[in-house]
Amino acid sequence: MKEYRLSGLSCADCASNLEKRIQGIRHGETAILNYHTGKLRIDERVDLDQVKQILSSEKVSLLDSSKETEPKIIWKENPRLWLLGGSLLVFLAALGLDMSDYSAAAIIAYLTAIVISGYSTFRKGVTNLFRFKFNMDTLMSIALIGAMAIGEWREGTVVALLFCLNEYLEGLGMERARRSMEKLLQVAPESAIRLSRGKEEVVPVSELKQGDVVIIRPGDKIPSDGTVVKGSSSVNEAAITGESLPVEKSFGAPVFGGSINNEGILYIKIEKVYQESAIAKILRMVEEAQARKTPTELLIDRFARYYTPLIMVIALFVMLVPPLFFGEDYRMWLYQGLAVLIVGCPCALILSSPIANLSGITRNARHGILVKGSAFLELLGKVKTIAFDKTGTLTKGKPQVEKVITYDERFYPVAAALEKSSSHPLARAIMEWLKPHLDDIKDPQKIQAFAGRGISALLDGDRYWLGNEVFIQEQIPIAHKVQEQMKQLKEEGYTLVVVADQKGVLGIFGLADEVRSESRTVIRALKQLGIKQTVMLTGDHKEAAQKTARETGVTLWYSDLLPEEKVAHLKKFTDQGKVAMIGDGINDAPALAIADLGIAMGKGTDSAIETADIVLMQDHLSKLPEAIKVAKRVNRVIRFNIGLSLGLKLVALLLTIPGLLTLWIAILSDMGATIIVSLTSLAILWEGKA
Repeated sequence: MKEYRLSGLSCADCASNLEKRIQGIRHGETAILNYHTGKLRIDERVDLDQVKQILSSEKVSLLDSSKETEPKIIWKENPRLWLLGGSLLVFLAALGLDMSDYSAAAIIAYLTAIVISGYSTFRKGVTNLFRFKFNMDTLMSIALIGAMAIGEWREGTVVALLFCLNEYLEGLGMERARRSMEKLLQVAPESAIRLSRGKEEVVPVSELKQGDVVIIRPGDKIPSDGTVVKGSSSVNEAAITGESLPVEKSFGAPVFGGSINNEGILYIKIEKVYQESAIAKILRMVEEAQARKTPTELLIDRFARYYTPLIMVIALFVMLVPPLFFGEDYRMWLYQGLAVLIVGCPCALILSSPIANLSGITRNARHGILVKGSAFLELLGKVKTIAFDKTGTLTKGKPQVEKVITYDERFYPVAAALEKSSSHPLARAIMEWLKPHLDDIKDPQKIQAFAGRGISALLDGDRYWLGNEVFIQEQIPIAHKVQEQMKQLKEEGYTLVVVADQKGVLGIFGLADEVRSESRTVIRALKQLGIKQTVMLTGDHKEAAQKTARETGVTLWYSDLLPEEKVAHLKKFTDQGKVAMIGDGINDAPALAIADLGIAMGKGTDSAIETADIVLMQDHLSKLPEAIKVAKRVNRVIRFNIGLSLGLKLVALLLTIPGLLTLWIAILSDMGATIIVSLTSLAILWEGKA
């Protein structure tokens, strides 16, 4: 598939029509035209001349995405502005000629102004009329024809001018939102300096392979995910994680593509080709997010399909009923009916949601909050309950061994053998503590893992178990003295990992995980934002869970939970409103999937990006309230936009009752709504108070 940018795409309905027409040509079945991003993806076998011809019918031109990344909105590159300017000059000349009654010269001037500014609309509208397709071009064309038929040349010209201006403003609002997104997406470098056989060579990022070593000088962008093999420097990872403070990097440290080297020279070994890097996935998902419509947008689309024909019926009623049944002046009510048609243009209504959603996704992405679709952004603003995993979410996720009780000399070597291949945070903490105490670690046989509970294995022919207290009690009886010591450790808030054989307990590790400094502040902020319940779900024992709950201030907490039990608890909360689950994207995958909204924490890790609906790219829980603030603001703006769009149209329609509705009032009601809708939606991008 080949991707192209489109210039001049300013109408959602036109975009849909163009997509269908392109899909109708040879090899065009898979074509995707995204109005939100202003991009077209087509099969490389498609005849480009045919595509350009189809696009030109809507004054849309094709640009190669690889060459044109930022559309420019300036006079010489926007033909609609030229048309507006020329039409306005002719209109002013017509007003000069039209001192009282319409003269032939004035009529010609008005007609010229109408043709200049309204030709494209008129041509599409007449074509649609013959196809029985009723959209805003059709309505405007009928209104223009009617205005000229009853001799309202002046107002007909004003309508054509204002509609042309309205289309320009509509396109401008969407283009501004696209440009903001484009600027955000321009974080990936185009080339890199590769070290090959001791020589430096500049190559496109797409040519880099796994294992290549690249040189990153101060100010350069890192081309893809990798590891530092030489040098030290601080790196700005804001584009990936939203973290504004630089991160120190030296030998062995991981780096993300798209981040910027600050001062020293770094030698980076590429671990992933660009297409598989965190930044490539982020950019791809952000772009895909713009194409997914929210339930509100789908509702507006359905409403608009019925709304336009309904307006035509109302207009026909206004034109015919008063003159035929009440003896009113047919000319006046024909004029009123034409004005009703113009009121029927759904421009502002259609724009009420997409610009706001695009602005919200962009603003969140700036701060390292990846929202994978407008639907998820809308849902985030409606969440009433947020469930947290404990380890790595409310806590730092780096538990440490703080107390050890040994009953048998085999305790250390058995624990090391059973934990050495595990990636669980508790296992890593235990292995870190055991390193100074062991020279050699044996390989266990017949390992069995019990999710959320422990593991079992054979070592030198003997069966051993490692896990939590409940798991060990299911395997062997535990001596009373050992149980008392376990109870004491748990009361102190430690998480226990017990090692045992068939005769008894060999030893106990007491681990503690420090609560994140921002957790309590975040929970308080969430409550202020209207989140009714904050819930902690953890597999940890009651005492450790209680300690964390007390320090963070969560509303409810549940301990000793297996993964399937977390899912069961979440199902209960979904009956009480929208529920979001926050976890690490790996161990909590079932819970993330069952929740209305899955939110993952992680520094750009593959699992976090791929699992959840929303990703907090930096391991900062403090990003969550900001994301919810933006989501709530987007929802408020969309509700305001819809209310304004429909409200102005209702007022305009009510003016037909006393016969006060005019053509220019009708078009101004729609244009005014379009301007306000665009401005309020773009205001979301401003970094002020959400």
